[in-house]
Amino acid sequence: MRSIIIKENDAGQRFDKFLHKCLPQAPNSFLYKMLRKKNITLNGKKAEGKEILSLSDEVKFFLSDETFEKFAGSDNLNEYTEYQKAYETLKDIEVIYEDHHILILNKPLNILSQKAAPDDLSLNEWVVGYLLNNKKITTEELKRFKPSICNRLDRNTTGLVLAGKTLAGSQMLSELLKNRSVHKYYRLFVKGSLKEEQLIDGYLYKDTHSNKVRITPKRTTESMEKESYIQTFYRPIKIWKDKTLVEVELITGKTHQIRAHLSSIGHPLIGDYKYGDRNLNQKYKERFHVQSQLLHAYRVVFPKLSPPFEALSEKEITAPLPVIFDTILQNDSY
Repeated sequence: MRSIIIKENDAGQRFDKFLHKCLPQAPNSFLYKMLRKKNITLNGKKAEGKEILSLSDEVKFFLSDETFEKFAGSDNLNEYTEYQKAYETLKDIEVIYEDHHILILNKPLNILSQKAAPDDLSLNEWVVGYLLNNKKITTEELKRFKPSICNRLDRNTTGLVLAGKTLAGSQMLSELLKNRSVHKYYRLFVKGSLKEEQLIDGYLYKDTHSNKVRITPKRTTESMEKESYIQTFYRPIKIWKDKTLVEVELITGKTHQIRAHLSSIGHPLIGDYKYGDRNLNQKYKERFHVQSQLLHAYRVVFPKLSPPFEALSEKEITAPLPVIFDTILQNDSY
């Protein structure tokens, strides 16, 4: 007999869904047969499978070790090794904020948020490796719930990434991001002088073949699937002759939105070779060794939140600017 006490990452889901996570190789027919025969019980009683699990519920499996292990499948040791490797290999990832439910990280340059290929190591694997190494999750718990990041940044964009440590934390962050009630602000250098704050809008079309987007002031097709309405708010922080340090708030959040939208109004990001000014980029490459777009997810502001997330309620969290930003700020007088 095996017993599992329901913890917070398992609570709130249907019993049959939980059983599929415990015994992923078992067919539905087997699970429901075991429920009918009381070989699987919930709190010592016969269950149907549609019950909603609560904290501290007890699930018992009256199955032989051979049967349980057959349907549970073997532990994926390669996967756990991958988490450890990511935690040890990916450097300079800073934990900016942590509580019981969430992590907020400062992502360095050249680190993927999520895998682009099967062999990649990304921030997602690092998060799990960090939690395993700090004894905040077990390999057994990982079989039923896997912590992950909730927003993504491009490889060459630095700054704040939000991650859920618990199911409740992941759900809360996903909901805030979906309804745009958490406000995200970016710092960036753009070509030319932007002297006034402004809200700009337009329509973004994504070309999957070229992995680029284009911005138009008006809709050019009838298909809502092809074009997305976007809004970008910017305000200048410091102005030079050839550039401006800008803070941008993403009112909407689409692929390459900041880079393409500012480029469309004649102010591309410095270091952006996809949407930018190659001559200006070359100047900053030679002078400051700028290799990619100067774009940093600088701060987030949370709305008023109820328990159990009161620690984050109306909290503002910032990530220090990368060294290259400070270098340009301190040494450039153009």
